[in-house]
Amino acid sequence: MKKGAKIAVGVAVAVIAAAGIAFGGYWHHNMHWYDEYEKNLKKAEAVEKQYTLPSGSVINYGEVENDNPPLLLIHGQMSIWQDYALVLPELSEKWHIYAIDVYGHGKSTHDEKLYYIDVNGDDIIRFIDEVIGKPTVVAGHSNGAITTAYVAANGGENIAAAILEDPPIFSTEGEGWEESFAYLDTYKPLHDYDQSDRSQCWESYYLEHCLWGQLYMKDAMPGLARYAQQYHDRHPGEAVKIGFLPANIWYVFEYAQKYDFAYGEHFYDLSWNHGLTHKDILSAIKVPCLYIHAKENVGPDGIYLCAASREQAERAVSFIGSDHCRLIETDDSEHVIHTVHKDFYIDAVNSMHP
Repeated sequence: MKKGAKIAVGVAVAVIAAAGIAFGGYWHHNMHWYDEYEKNLKKAEAVEKQYTLPSGSVINYGEVENDNPPLLLIHGQMSIWQDYALVLPELSEKWHIYAIDVYGHGKSTHDEKLYYIDVNGDDIIRFIDEVIGKPTVVAGHSNGAITTAYVAANGGENIAAAILEDPPIFSTEGEGWEESFAYLDTYKPLHDYDQSDRSQCWESYYLEHCLWGQLYMKDAMPGLARYAQQYHDRHPGEAVKIGFLPANIWYVFEYAQKYDFAYGEHFYDLSWNHGLTHKDILSAIKVPCLYIHAKENVGPDGIYLCAASREQAERAVSFIGSDHCRLIETDDSEHVIHTVHKDFYIDAVNSMHP
């Protein structure tokens, strides 16, 4: 072989090896996404605890204990309290943190009769009164932000302020519900899967039917669904992991292992609101409030690819009252603001420090 050819072959081998190493690093990072969460939980010295109500219902929660003012965190749909791990170390510099699992999630009680905003909300208020026992800032994400609004409206003297992180306001009580991203991407697939024979695992079914997949990766989704089913069959009882996709696409599969699908059914049929209106809930909030809105994003077919439109966010603030509610907005439509825009979220929460 001539010298030039040998050099070319050597370069090609080196490029292939470098690409393999890079892909291996990418794969490892995606498969071990939770390592950073565990590192931050340990750094914050978060301790998992449980509070049992007189009814026997259990609220599972994580606590970062110190002498700072209390901050209660309420996660969103199909999540758990540890989803806040990445912001706990920084937040704990100013706050004594309590982060709960809402009913039907994580290690809190799974019982369908508890899956209503007022039922869960009233028990969270009792948790604040009996476990925390002092004025508390309450911050919730997604539907946890709507629960936060209920707690702020009804919690009495121990609610110091409220932070609403991108709530799906008004849509989850029926306004444009069946055309919303949340309905089409999450709740309809959840409902249809729950009504199916469940011959597929949930992860495979979701990938086959999710809205984002149909919009952006339609041709690839059947293959991804087959991969998820094969992974599930090889690893029964474990969450599906997809190393060749960014973990922020599928990390929720981990949390779904501790999620009651009946909770999602209460959103599908809008019964979670238990006859309450978002307008009435928001109008009853009298404490300082911060609404964090992810920037509006509309798909090519007119579907809102966001939890709430700018108009809905502004309307929510108007019902609370602009004299004690402030609206701020991120520069994109990423819904999990406390993860994707960590510094923005921390600054926003700290702005409510007493």
